[in-house]
Amino acid sequence: MNKVELLAPAKDKETAFAAIDCGADAVYIGASDFGARRAVPNSLDDIKDVVEYAHKFYAKVHVTINTILTDEELEKARVLIEQLYEIGVDAIIVQDMGILKLAVDGKLPPIALHASTQCDNRTLEKVKFFENLGVTRVILARELSLDEIRNICANTNVEIETFIHGALCVSYSGQCYMSYAIGGRSANRGECAQACRKKYTLVDEGGNVIVKDKYLLSLRDFNASRHIEELIKAGVKSFKIEGRLKDINYVKNIVAYYRREIDKYAEKISSGRVTLDFVPDVNKTFNRGYTDYFLDGRKRCYNFDTPKSLGEKLGKVTKVNRDSFELAAKVNVQDGLCWCINGEMQGCLVNRVDGNKIFPNKMPQITVGTLVYRNQDAEFEKQLKTSRTKRQIGVYFEFANGILKAQDEDGNSVTVGINANEEPKNPDKMRETFITQLQKTGETDFYVRKVDIKDNLPFLPVSEVNKLRREILTKLMAERLKNYKREFQKPLHYTEFPKKELDYLSNIHNRCAKSFYENCGCKVCEMSLESGVSPKGKCLMQTKHCLKYAFNMCKSPKKLFLIDEKGKKYPLKFDCKNCTMLIFD
Repeated sequence: MNKVELLAPAKDKETAFAAIDCGADAVYIGASDFGARRAVPNSLDDIKDVVEYAHKFYAKVHVTINTILTDEELEKARVLIEQLYEIGVDAIIVQDMGILKLAVDGKLPPIALHASTQCDNRTLEKVKFFENLGVTRVILARELSLDEIRNICANTNVEIETFIHGALCVSYSGQCYMSYAIGGRSANRGECAQACRKKYTLVDEGGNVIVKDKYLLSLRDFNASRHIEELIKAGVKSFKIEGRLKDINYVKNIVAYYRREIDKYAEKISSGRVTLDFVPDVNKTFNRGYTDYFLDGRKRCYNFDTPKSLGEKLGKVTKVNRDSFELAAKVNVQDGLCWCINGEMQGCLVNRVDGNKIFPNKMPQITVGTLVYRNQDAEFEKQLKTSRTKRQIGVYFEFANGILKAQDEDGNSVTVGINANEEPKNPDKMRETFITQLQKTGETDFYVRKVDIKDNLPFLPVSEVNKLRREILTKLMAERLKNYKREFQKPLHYTEFPKKELDYLSNIHNRCAKSFYENCGCKVCEMSLESGVSPKGKCLMQTKHCLKYAFNMCKSPKKLFLIDEKGKKYPLKFDCKNCTMLIFD
């Protein structure tokens, strides 16, 4: 079987621990600065704790330094990368080519470099560029089809990472400037204001309203679980869950779900057995409804009614009473229910349940036939919160010639001599006690696969056997950590870039990035929009989500415009050959 990585998000140390416990092979987390989710920074001390915990299970830690940087910030980022390398971080995820220039110039430690999806990795040519440059891994754009992913994997040797779950940016990552143009908050600088989750009105060139005040740029959430086997066969190395802003319960549930799905088709790259005490269900935690996006064709990937979580579909209202309504579904007190009426999301909390009768905290204007969802499952959330899910490494004990040997599932082994000569009065009882006490690994990081006693045991009090167990497991963990295989970045070398002239869309924000591209044979015609370039008349978003398609207007020659809630009008252009919609300032 192939070995693939399940890569989980972590907003903080506790979430990272939970992700690893639930089966993640790696976690990605933000540092103190320069991450695309500025709202969730972490100290070096906390990241070091995550590294030490992850490496026990041979899981990896990736740190996001995936924003574009100023000249002053680039030096700070270099220092941060040095510090991350020193505390054992396995890889950094980068967008700014200035960082790659530092690597080419030998000014970075040999930490693995992953080209972020923010680099707009949507073509074979772009991925080949990064491969020839020498980066360890390329993270693909979410918009790619299975055939495009297969083609990239078949024609490159660099590691390929794809997203499989979570929120979708409506724009190609790294190519969205809406938030910056509207209010100065740059997505490429980690400050996205999520303009895509706002209401818009769609009009034609004559001012005719096609649709008014809808969430026209809001996408459903990504769920590629039914394509896992195909993606593994295609050659994908790492499967990434989006969600560095998501809470710990979300991460537990989604990681556990994908661990189970991936294990059907591939082996994990990390170690340890996960013992779950809940049944994962992706419908029970935050989701806007699911889509597999463009993996196997264009589908309805949007939800124009709400950008909020719908959760789990329960069914339609069968009866409405004076102070309750009825639903043929199991509902619990404190559940959150929601539904859409006239394009607006409404909801309630459940105060009491009597059979199929639901008594809400406030009786809504709801009618028979209304489709109801549960966007907060109180019982499931409590189960996740109190979960004692464990991850433990298999260990095999062998006793022979006065020596106890412990060997873990990865082949690491240690020995401890037993200095006792007194023969037991009851050898069978001693044998039973010895095995029983060795197996009491409890809350440690190990579980016992087998105890093999090949020789006569001396008499040992229970306390001595327990002490022996603690000593040898401590020694075994130290041996595991000593033998942890860290991946090092190979030297980078300049190579020809697929384009010869670059404008603001290349997000060149510092002199080092400019020099990098020039050394790759490019003429830099324009620096980043965030450098002070005017957005007037420029493309602010490139998206595979097409409003012409959504409203069955593919063959219409009419010019279309989006109008936001403040009345600003954005011209739309359509690249029908590549099935892409462009939003202009």
